[in-house]
Amino acid sequence: MSGAAPKPNPLSSDVRRRYSRYALDIRLLVNVFRSGATLSLWGRSHELGEDGIGGTLTGELEPGEVVSMELALPLTPYPLKVRALVRYRHGLLHGFEFLALSPEQRNNLARVCEMLAAGK
Repeated sequence: MSGAAPKPNPLSSDVRRRYSRYALDIRLLVNVFRSGATLSLWGRSHELGEDGIGGTLTGELEPGEVVSMELALPLTPYPLKVRALVRYRHGLLHGFEFLALSPEQRNNLARVCEMLAAGK
């Protein structure tokens, strides 16, 4: 299966995206501030793009909530810490759009997506 193009995610295939999505299984830590306290959820990703990530979490978030997340990306020496907007939820499956990425964060995401696109 080497050299095969990444298969599109059936949940997102009907949505127009600025960037392609690539299959990626990494650990996620998501924090959301609610009712005066921080709620921490763990999860696993299933897809990554330069502008967002999709994954399954240990709890539910609501579309429109802003969260902070940590991603242990390949090719990066330390976890990427970003803010993200919850774009959708289907049960425990969530889609996030990254917010206000630094140039270095954008570069890291682009490099990882290039690697995933090449199938390495």
